[in-house]
Amino acid sequence: MTLEIHKIGGRIGAEVSGLDLSGALQPEVVAELNAALVAHKALFFRGQTLDDDGQTRFAEHFGPLTTAHPTVAALDGQPNVLAVDSAEGGRANRWHTDVTFVRTPPKASTLRSLVVPPYGGNTLIADTQGAYRDLPDALRELADRLWAVHTNDYDYAQGRELDAKEAERRAVFTASKYRTAHPVVRVHPESGERGLFIGGFAQSIIGLSSHESHDLLRSLQAYVTRPENVVRWRWAVGDLVLFDNRATQHYAPDDYDGLPRLLHRVTVAGDVPVGVSGESSHVLEGDEAAHYTSL
Repeated sequence: MTLEIHKIGGRIGAEVSGLDLSGALQPEVVAELNAALVAHKALFFRGQTLDDDGQTRFAEHFGPLTTAHPTVAALDGQPNVLAVDSAEGGRANRWHTDVTFVRTPPKASTLRSLVVPPYGGNTLIADTQGAYRDLPDALRELADRLWAVHTNDYDYAQGRELDAKEAERRAVFTASKYRTAHPVVRVHPESGERGLFIGGFAQSIIGLSSHESHDLLRSLQAYVTRPENVVRWRWAVGDLVLFDNRATQHYAPDDYDGLPRLLHRVTVAGDVPVGVSGESSHVLEGDEAAHYTSL
């Protein structure tokens, strides 16, 4: 079969067919996929027959891998694989970009479906570069100058009391605390495009009060999640999704009534984000998370 790439959204998302990801990929195919990733921001592959080793080998085509997570344990025997398990708190129903609380967030993430509910459990992925282009001129010029503090230590409960299991998971997630200053507008290292770099881990704007930060971040985030900037993927067992962590946010609605849902995630190591001014992100609290990224 011939490799085919078809857009599934006007601004974001393309389905790739004619490719068996379990086999060896030629350099020219990898180059075509990487170019498609930068252009479409999220690539979807149906009906693959991958195991954890196969998913890891596929992700390695796009660069060195991170370990599973800075604070959460990897899957046994698979140091690069994070289990996103609904039974273990893997219900990421909050818009976010993966691991932005460290200085070098991942370049890209792969998600592979092992167990999917009969309804619900989709993944939504948003185009943060399209969101930036949608901003009114005055708001875009302001955003270009702003820096945000991203952290893994914030109010996960959002006004409700955590149960014992949730409290335990939060303790693991924040066992090492990170606070990193990132530009609110990130320049993509391959395309040069600008995009909003915020999401769930962005908790405040440097130089603004908490109230002002909340209002401004909420205003900017509203552009990210405009329907025209969002693609929705309905999972089937064996699907794999590859998305550009430098130009997207994602969200998994918790709308499947407690049914089992299990994905495995492998992430590709990224570089240090750079803002419009050319200044790079910097650590405010914690370390460089060298154990997490190979860079």
